[in-house]
Amino acid sequence: MLTGELRNKIDTVWNAFWSGGIANPLEVIEQITYLLFIRGLDDAHTREENKANRLGKPMERRIFPEGKDDIGKAGGLAYEEMRWSRFRNRAPAQMFEIVADHVFPFIRTMAGVDTAHAAHMKDARFTIPTPGLLAKVVDLLADIPMEDRDTKGDLYEYMLGKIASAGQNGQFRTPRHIIELMVAMTAPGPKDVICDPASGTCGFLVGAGEYLRDNHPEIFRDEKLRRHFHEGMFHGFDFDGTMLRIGSMNMLLHGVDRPDIRYKDSLAEEHGGDANRYSLVLANPPFAGSLDYETTAKDLQKIVKTKKTELLFLALFLKLLKPGGRAAVIVPDGVLFGSSTAHKAIRRMLVEDHRLDGIVKLPSGVFRPYAGVSTAILLFTKTDSGGTDFVWFYDLKADGFSLDDKRNALLLVDRLGVVPGKDARTVAGFKLTDDEAAKNNLPDAAARWAERARTERARARTEQSFCVPKAEIAAADYDLSINRYKEVVHAATKHRAPKEIVAELKALEQEIAEGLDELEAML
Repeated sequence: MLTGELRNKIDTVWNAFWSGGIANPLEVIEQITYLLFIRGLDDAHTREENKANRLGKPMERRIFPEGKDDIGKAGGLAYEEMRWSRFRNRAPAQMFEIVADHVFPFIRTMAGVDTAHAAHMKDARFTIPTPGLLAKVVDLLADIPMEDRDTKGDLYEYMLGKIASAGQNGQFRTPRHIIELMVAMTAPGPKDVICDPASGTCGFLVGAGEYLRDNHPEIFRDEKLRRHFHEGMFHGFDFDGTMLRIGSMNMLLHGVDRPDIRYKDSLAEEHGGDANRYSLVLANPPFAGSLDYETTAKDLQKIVKTKKTELLFLALFLKLLKPGGRAAVIVPDGVLFGSSTAHKAIRRMLVEDHRLDGIVKLPSGVFRPYAGVSTAILLFTKTDSGGTDFVWFYDLKADGFSLDDKRNALLLVDRLGVVPGKDARTVAGFKLTDDEAAKNNLPDAAARWAERARTERARARTEQSFCVPKAEIAAADYDLSINRYKEVVHAATKHRAPKEIVAELKALEQEIAEGLDELEAML
């Protein structure tokens, strides 16, 4: 967890960017991302040097070549002088010249370096406007213990949170605690192959990685599993270069060495190489958009004929998953009850051709301040042979934060999230009080999800969670909105004993029967 001092330093640097004329939060974090990459290159080079010295052999892999570059003033600059550990000790004006005129041209040629992040550096632009601001940012990053995965990961998450608070760019951020819930419900395992086809900052992939570290530490004691974790498990697609850089850096800082984070327009390109490849999809794709038929991948149109992006993404998830693969994805409420042919077709497909496992209705303020749209988490398993028996519904009313534009925490920080009380020493957490649970439903949702095939089957439709049989959903034309099936207890009867209510109903039934008899006698 970040200290207050470190948070204050980040806030100071962030404000300095704004006062220096860089008002776009994505540009701010992109510039910081470049500098983190540059520092990481120096750290990697230093490790190679130390290894060579220990073995008494030449360096196997030089990141900074010997000699000088051919950029800049007479004869260029020695590559060694481009290293973070060298230029950070220079005067601000000299540091600024080295970074702008030499280091950035150098990193634009780094595509061959063996990291996912280097591949996205070919169009890196240096836009920090003044030597003073550069010196401030370098000083901040120099204070971060980069060997501490938790600290550097938390640093980046804190900065990514500033994207959301800035408003218009917040669509790239799914709240961390909602990601945590979706990851916990799908419970990634050591052999999973995980994909987010609208990856943005890679929050879902990071969340899955952290879950695996907490719940499957055996991964890092087994060479095959460890290599799979670093090189074969995580896959993210995006068509925005800035997001690819930010997302791959987020993965790198959270300890995943070579994730597959790549450029792909998920709805426009064919998916031959990725079809039936993944065992888990986690996503919050952009929705409420519309594409032309001509620009949409033909293999998706074969699944569902539509222009609506939210339905096309559902078709995409089914395309990407291997049989037996599962998904937890966020959809707008309209997907659950829309009356168009395409809406009904995709819902029928989920229920009849695959296994629809559950639906979590989210509070409408969960994506504020930048969106107030009502959404839900859709959980399903691709089977190609049906399998839906009961569908589990949960009405999430509180996520631990206010549902207005401020999104203030309603509880202490250790009472928030899916596992309240979790820290570096334990993943077990502790149980919330009834008052706390009313403000944070996430632990209850996760616990009841685990019981969906057992005790949840007996829950009344008046409860916060319940199950609905497939036959009833089919009879309702595959309407999946929770309000279609939820029963409301009238306030006048809410606190009365069931026997009392039944007796009153029987008395009322008797009165009606007697009244009908009297009416019949009169006629």
